[in-house]
Amino acid sequence: MAYYRPYHPPADPVLVRDLTRQQDELRTHVQLQPLAAEPMLIAGCDSSFPTPETVLSVFVVLRFPSLEVVEKVYHTSSVTLPYIPGLLAFREAPNLLLAYEKLQHRPDVIMVDGHGIAHPRRMGIAAHLGVMLNRPTFGVAKQKLTGVYQEPALQKGSITPLTDKSGELLGEVIRSKDKVNPLFVSPGHLCDQATATRLTLACLRGYKLPEPTRLADHWAEEFKKELR
Repeated sequence: MAYYRPYHPPADPVLVRDLTRQQDELRTHVQLQPLAAEPMLIAGCDSSFPTPETVLSVFVVLRFPSLEVVEKVYHTSSVTLPYIPGLLAFREAPNLLLAYEKLQHRPDVIMVDGHGIAHPRRMGIAAHLGVMLNRPTFGVAKQKLTGVYQEPALQKGSITPLTDKSGELLGEVIRSKDKVNPLFVSPGHLCDQATATRLTLACLRGYKLPEPTRLADHWAEEFKKELR
């Protein structure tokens, strides 16, 4: 997900309170646990905004562990909410759910370009999607949203914990390529940290981003061309 945000006027405080309440309720459904079995299909998903009024969401399904692309779909909708910090899922998840419904192959686990529980209310977009779909999800984000960490060593595969101020584990900070900025990996729903980290590392193919989200981002750019 792109992290540059154009200026938006402050959101309606009544709307913010309502969405925060919904987020708190969704959080009660989050379950962190290992996968029941090794995945055969893993999906990556991402959203982008071809215009300020349009959201485009992509799912790419890959075989695991070969990472051969099986299927890719997209869906576009009108943007219905402004960008509100901490409530990104309500802006992007509805369109992601519509894209997911187009899939002919249902993945065993979904890697989301964004955060899982590494969120101020433990309810990032990966957790949100996981609860809505009742499918295993985890987040791989390019920037920290909350928490504290020590910078991992510069070598690929170096890992440090991401925690809140009380020491609660929110995620792990992973150097996915030598001397590049790290990724922030956290479980979303029906997944645990060990699984999220293991699958992220298993999906690296020489780029900063693991293949599921890298390809979702790539195809988002390609699908944009179809809208022009």
